Order: sequence, then structure tokens, then C-alpha cells
Amino acid sequence: MPKMDDRVSSRNPLAHSRKSKLREWAETFFGVLMVALFLRATVVEALWIPSPSMAPTLEIGDRLVVEKISYHFHSPQRGDIVVFQPPERLSEYGYNIRYSWVKRVIGLPGERIAVKKGQVLVNGQPLSESYLATPPVYSMPEKEIPSGEVFVMGDNRNNSADSHVWGALPVNNIIGRARICFWPPYRTGFL
Repeated sequence: MPKMDDRVSSRNPLAHSRKSKLREWAETFFGVLMVALFLRATVVEALWIPSPSMAPTLEIGDRLVVEKISYHFHSPQRGDIVVFQPPERLSEYGYNIRYSWVKRVIGLPGERIAVKKGQVLVNGQPLSESYLATPPVYSMPEKEIPSGEVFVMGDNRNNSADSHVWGALPVNNIIGRARICFWPPYRTGFL
């Protein structure tokens, strides 16, 4: 006499196979989704550029890879292009703070930053900036960057709401460092 399990499978041999395939597909999909969400939250994320504030380095529509690990081991450095959550105080100025922003680190904690005659000065010395669209047409009196904060500016200085407008950025607001532009293909490269 056949066992109960044999009788069930002999009635419809494909039912068990279909269920197994569906279950296998669902488990694979769920596993891939969990890995992708974990990586996005902790390691790497894709981002697109919606404004011209970082031109010519980053153009509207560029797609970036943002790496989220290195700042757990070292502090941001001058010249890094960082992605960050805007400080709450920006909502008081009418800015939308729901979305991440991208700017370049110009000043580090304890340094003094000023803008005079189209030049950014760090501790009284002109900063060499080959990446600028055009020199700034505004002035900014010297400000000291507090501990735990950095001074960020867009490469398109005259079209960028950045630290010269709203103050230094808390390092804790930094999500990661923009590392690669991967779209469009003719702009692909390391940042």
C-alpha cells in the first residue's frame, strides 16, 4: 500500500513542482530585495542631480554613486563632494529639506572662511579652485567653522544656496561622499 505522501504527489505531480518553483522564486526575490535595501541604507546609494548648483562638475540629470562608509573611519576632507540631509534651519528660509543635497567641502572645523573680491579665503589664504564655473560675485565676512561642522559650497558659486547663505553644515548630517558619475555615459567617471 502506498504511503499517504506518495498518493498525494501521484495525483498531481506538477502541483508540488509549481509550488516549489514559486516559493523558490519568492524567496530569491525577497532575499535580493533585503540585500539591496541593506546596501542602500548602509553602503552605497544612487542619486540624481536636480539643480545647477554644482555645475560644471555635476550637471542637471547626472546620476551619482554615493558611498556611505568612509566617513565612519575618517572626517570629510576639503574638496570632497558630499551628499547630506539639509539642516532643519533651512526650512525657515523656505527650502525643501525632504531631499538630500550635494555640495563640496571647502572649510573644516576650526578654520576661518571668507569670500572677498571673487576669492574664497581659508585662514586668510586664497583657495585654489579649478572646478568653479565662475568666481563668486558676492562677499562674505570671515566666519569660524565650529567643531563638528564643515563649510560646504556649490561649484556654481553664484547659483548655489550653500554655507555662505545658511551657515556651516553639521558633520552628522552628511550621508556620504559622491564617488562616481555613471550617467549619462559621456560624463561617466570618478569625482
